[in-house]
Amino acid sequence: MYTVLLLTISNVFMTFAWYGHLKHKTMPLWLVILASWLIAFPEYCFQVPANRLGHGQFNAAQLKTIQEIISLAVFSVFSVLYLREEFRWNYLVGFALIVAAAFFIFRKW
Repeated sequence: MYTVLLLTISNVFMTFAWYGHLKHKTMPLWLVILASWLIAFPEYCFQVPANRLGHGQFNAAQLKTIQEIISLAVFSVFSVLYLREEFRWNYLVGFALIVAAAFFIFRKW
C-alpha cells in the first residue's frame, strides 16, 4: 500500500509540473520551466522511494503499470477540476483499455 500511496502523491506533483502551467500561458517560458523543475523535485522524492519499496513485491513492469494507471486517474481529476476541461466518454473507454492491459500484466499465466 505504501507504494501506491507514494506513487499517487508523486503523480499529483508530476501532473502539476507537466500541465499546471497550461493555465498560465502568459508567464515567460523560462519561468514556467524553472517552476516545473521545482515542482518535479518533490515528485522524485516520492517516486524513487515508491519504486524502491515496491520492487520485490512487484516487478518493474508491474510498477510501471501501477504508475500509469495512477497517472491517468490523477490527470483525469486534474484536467476537470484545475484546467476545467471536459472529460469525454472516449477518454473513459481508452483508460478502461489500459486498465484491461493491467489485467494481463498482473495475471499469473
